Amino acid sequence: MNRITQTLDALQSSGKKALVTYIVHGDPKTETTLPAMHALVEAGADIIELGVPFSDPMAEGPVIQRGHERALENGASLTSAIALVAEFRKTDPKTPVVLMGYANPVERMGYESLAKSASAAGVDGVLTVDLPPEEAAQLQEALQAKGMEAIFLIAPTTVDERIASITHLAGGFIYYVSLKGVTGAGHLDTQSVEQKLAQIRKHTTLPLLVGFGIKDKQSAKAVGAVSEGVVVGSLFVDAMGSNKDADPAEICASLKSLTQPIREGLDELAG
Repeated sequence: MNRITQTLDALQSSGKKALVTYIVHGDPKTETTLPAMHALVEAGADIIELGVPFSDPMAEGPVIQRGHERALENGASLTSAIALVAEFRKTDPKTPVVLMGYANPVERMGYESLAKSASAAGVDGVLTVDLPPEEAAQLQEALQAKGMEAIFLIAPTTVDERIASITHLAGGFIYYVSLKGVTGAGHLDTQSVEQKLAQIRKHTTLPLLVGFGIKDKQSAKAVGAVSEGVVVGSLFVDAMGSNKDADPAEICASLKSLTQPIREGLDELAG
């Protein structure tokens, strides 16, 4: 069984909510990403979402856009992201890792090549933000053949027919975008999130994890109460970018101090 499913099944069995943490590979320095991944796990992250830097990250707000820019200046790429996961697996064989990026680098590498190298490195899933479900079957098949999951986004504006086509292809979990806009926006409406999740649940039994606009214990707890877990990104990317000249140990300490209250908030929801 894929590590994503193993982890989410175990959390559900124990009544706990999932915490997915997002950082950008290569941001703010190439040597920071690996210790940052371990620090997030030590502080309570259940799944690592590793951003693959791209020159036009259209779904990202200014905070994560700047993270992509810093990473590209450092020479980070899809190939080096996969290599980094292989390094991560040397000391962490358990925590799921999802590569989150955009279609251009994935198509340039080729679906079969991506699936082969990512699987060998220990990647568990791939989320390609701008690849529509109508064009995703070939990638999904290539990933599934290597035991990985294709993760998909569903937005507040996604209609029933499209939800059905997305959930038909999706594996691991559904990433629900909690608001209209880009990452880092602040107008989170928990009631509308709950209503949309109920609509999605009519189409799938996959866990529903919610991201965009979750930035602290309070917002994580509110969203965690109506979902299987939360995805937090801008908070961590901002902390890393604000401390870009600090050494990795200082950055890791900052990440832990941000992660632990969110973990505590989610654990307070445990049934």
